[in-house]
Amino acid sequence: MRINWNYFKIGLLIVAITGLYAFSNYRSEAKKTANIDIEFVGDQNLYITEAMVNKLLIQNYGSLINVPKENLVLNKIEKIIEANKMVKKAQVYLTVNGELEARIEQRKPIGRIEGEKTFYLDDEGKRMPLSMNHSARVPIITGKITGKSLEDVYEILKYINADEFLRKNVIGIHIEDEDKYQLKFRMEQFVVNLGGIDALEEKFNNFKAFYTKANKDKTLNNYNIVSLEFNNQVVCTKI
Repeated sequence: MRINWNYFKIGLLIVAITGLYAFSNYRSEAKKTANIDIEFVGDQNLYITEAMVNKLLIQNYGSLINVPKENLVLNKIEKIIEANKMVKKAQVYLTVNGELEARIEQRKPIGRIEGEKTFYLDDEGKRMPLSMNHSARVPIITGKITGKSLEDVYEILKYINADEFLRKNVIGIHIEDEDKYQLKFRMEQFVVNLGGIDALEEKFNNFKAFYTKANKDKTLNNYNIVSLEFNNQVVCTKI
């Protein structure tokens, strides 16, 4: 009986590959975490620190150093980190070297509400608590705080943040009533009556045209109210 050595070789190759795969899989499952690396995406860790994240993980898991890989549920760790009200998104994974990596994106405040309660409004229009670690330099929102007025203020803040001139100069929004919003500027004595949030682009373009001309003419200090409420007009009240 002749032995078909080709089949024999193929059989040995399959056995060898299967053995290597099983050994590799065993080594991988037996591998323990060597270190925890926390990275903050975008801005620096202003509102939540690396120490705070480590404390949060220890409170829920104990030490994560030298923990077998198969004992880690990565999406659960992500949810624990994301439960912190300063965190927008967390991504947790293991590297080939056995290090546990956590990439954290913090929430971004764009306005600070000063009412019966004090809190931030973030870039998604959601409420965000103040931080013990950092105070954001954002416009202060005062006046009649309601659900509707906060929705409108969020739209105004989004427009302000997208415009370099407004972002640098607007320091506050006062809510006189729903659809009656007033802007306060960093260097100017006057206030700007914006009205409602209709035609924001047109209103702000008219205001910037007025500001450029009045600044050139050195007449900005002559006004105490600049109104953008009227259709395609800038109406000023002198001191």
